[in-house]
Amino acid sequence: MKELDPLLHSQLRLAVMSILMNVEEADFSYLKEMTNSTAGNLSVQLDKLSTSGYIDVEKGFVGKKTRTTCHVTEKGRAAFEQYVEAIKTLLNL
Repeated sequence: MKELDPLLHSQLRLAVMSILMNVEEADFSYLKEMTNSTAGNLSVQLDKLSTSGYIDVEKGFVGKKTRTTCHVTEKGRAAFEQYVEAIKTLLNL
């Protein structure tokens, strides 16, 4: 039996990865809105995904306003695909 990646098994991290798998990049505000999370909780989860190498986080400015964007890495894409396959195996799909 394939084990589920504990990093992706968290509800918020899984939601973030699911969103990022379907877009080229997403900014912090969009992820916060789509996941209905608090800024603090989202920030912590993005740090965990970034530290693991699953996403890249880029911070910059638009005018005088900060903008944080995220995109999935190849390592993150592979981990997500393996996670989905493990779920399919568990469900006998």
